[in-house]
Amino acid sequence: MLDQKLIRENPTSVEERLSLRGKVFNISQINELTIKKKEIDIEICSLQSESKKLSKLIGKEIGKSQNNNSLELDNLKKKGNEYRIKISESEEKQRILDKQIQNEICNLPNFPSNDAPIGKDQNNNVELKTWGDPLIRDNLKSHWEIGESLNLFDSIKSTKISKSRFISLIGNGAKLERALINFMLDIHVNNGYLELMPPALVNSESLTGSGQLPKFANESFKCSNDDLWLSPTAEVPITSFHRNEIIDPKQLPIKYVAYSPCFRREAGSYGRDTKGLIRLHQFNKVELYWFCDPSKSLEAHQKITSDAESILKKLNLPYRLVDICTGDLGFSSSRTFDLEVWLPSSKCYREISSCSNCLDFQARRSSIRTKIDKKNTYLHTLNGSGLAIGRTMAAILENGQQSNGSVKIPDALVPYFGSNFLKPA
Repeated sequence: MLDQKLIRENPTSVEERLSLRGKVFNISQINELTIKKKEIDIEICSLQSESKKLSKLIGKEIGKSQNNNSLELDNLKKKGNEYRIKISESEEKQRILDKQIQNEICNLPNFPSNDAPIGKDQNNNVELKTWGDPLIRDNLKSHWEIGESLNLFDSIKSTKISKSRFISLIGNGAKLERALINFMLDIHVNNGYLELMPPALVNSESLTGSGQLPKFANESFKCSNDDLWLSPTAEVPITSFHRNEIIDPKQLPIKYVAYSPCFRREAGSYGRDTKGLIRLHQFNKVELYWFCDPSKSLEAHQKITSDAESILKKLNLPYRLVDICTGDLGFSSSRTFDLEVWLPSSKCYREISSCSNCLDFQARRSSIRTKIDKKNTYLHTLNGSGLAIGRTMAAILENGQQSNGSVKIPDALVPYFGSNFLKPA
């Protein structure tokens, strides 16, 4: 959430900074509401001050009057009641304006970082580096063809169970998924992360705090009888884990790693990646999340990205690091580095992790603060996939495919999977 004071005092600057996202943002209505809110705040303070002065006069008059029925005392009490009515009316206006402002500001995205490349869409993203040697060869199979031939998963029967774009993992497919989850969790825990396993159902306040609501309500699955939604990413419950808290600065940074199932409607993406493991309504992910001192979030962004990269390196999966341009940034992010893994069948890199610095955007929405120079200050939050499990499996199947139909398991994963190869029956 953007700072209400900034919107009130510098609306033109706010519009200019938001316009870097490639869209026109008109915040004149929000600006007017914030000005009215400030005027009412001042009015309430003035009324409360006058009411306190009057209370003192009433106290003195009571002390002077023996029967507490003097005309002067009656007039003072009448005036006191008038102040209370005015204060109550103004506070009600204040509550209504607060709600209106919150609703409006919640639809505004985060400011892009000054360090993010300027651009309109993904075509303007900047490749920072590549790692590994991409597998380039004719007649390579896609991961879904490999999965079907090795009987690793089944999408047809899954449609019978639920609907399209859900998948059931079978035998070694389920075993490989479980091995990847445990492998990633162990690596990140050894790197100083505290493991969490949060609820898969989250309330509206949690989704609002992380930035999914109200803008992306159509992207999530909602339970019709409760104020509960299937979590689209562990970023949501982890953000809310410290909602409405003041965290001791000595505890920072707090680094969490969480495995969770994720559920997304993927609205607007029909017709793309409908086969295999790339774009499913339900998928597993290991999420990295930092709460940190605002002065150290740029350094933390480099570190969380490096931690996600380490998984790809250990699995020997070729990838590239991309700096996301201002027009392609996620709603809550100020700057994002994407990790894109090489998929040989497509002859291209595909996103497997987005590592984002949200600055104080989520902390402000969730009221998560720390003490800096004895003053309550919103801290900074960062998140990144470490990694998306299904996409990692797809990359392993495609990059490890052998001419005899088997798939080589990365050496680092063998102790978790228990075998060097996936082989046809």
